[in-house]
Amino acid sequence: MRRLLVLWDVDYTLVDSDGVGRELYGIAFREMFGRAMPQPGSMSGRTDRAIAIEVLGLAGVAEPQQVVGAFHGRMAAHAAGLADLVRQRSQVLPGAAEAVAALAGPGPGGDGAGVVQSLLTGNIRPLAEIKLGPLGLTEHLDLDVGAYGDAHEVRAELVPLARSRAARAYGRDFGGRATVLVGDTPLDVAAALATGARAVAVATGQFTAAELAASGAHAVLPDLADTGQVVAAVLGPARA
Repeated sequence: MRRLLVLWDVDYTLVDSDGVGRELYGIAFREMFGRAMPQPGSMSGRTDRAIAIEVLGLAGVAEPQQVVGAFHGRMAAHAAGLADLVRQRSQVLPGAAEAVAALAGPGPGGDGAGVVQSLLTGNIRPLAEIKLGPLGLTEHLDLDVGAYGDAHEVRAELVPLARSRAARAYGRDFGGRATVLVGDTPLDVAAALATGARAVAVATGQFTAAELAASGAHAVLPDLADTGQVVAAVLGPARA
């Protein structure tokens, strides 16, 4: 029986997409407003809903919450068109594909041991899919039970959504540390801690291992290169 829900972040956890998301934002904004997009603050760890609301506010939209759905719709409409750009510019981070495959495969930590894998990402789903699909990273992920960045401004609010989707799909409660978040920012860690999930942080983004440890992560890895180390960190005491 499947009994562990592993939710991966996308950017700087599984892939370096080299600004593909900003490209999509720019395309959607120019189509909607006919000019260059004002640049938001840091996107790291934030959801696309929060980022889009900021962008629309900077553009002078009086009630950006009322427009964000239409903006995301334009992003979604153009996401598939970035597949070639992803192939040209994006890179799978070292060990990412191997770690996902190991958790999905037979043997210790694999699918037979009870692991469901999906995404908990700040990206809207079409953007997440186009960042991962052309690089061959979606085979072992059940994207239908993931939670995506159009759902809420606050990342922690995505966790109950993913849990409820996984519970319906697999007939099991993934409460507490039966859910594991893997990400590269303190916001990933905070989302796990706020919802009682296990936090595995990887120092492959802009935050150091020390900063991620200080944010309260249950396990901190330098990267995903050591598959055995990754599997052990993900399974951890949540398997007890």
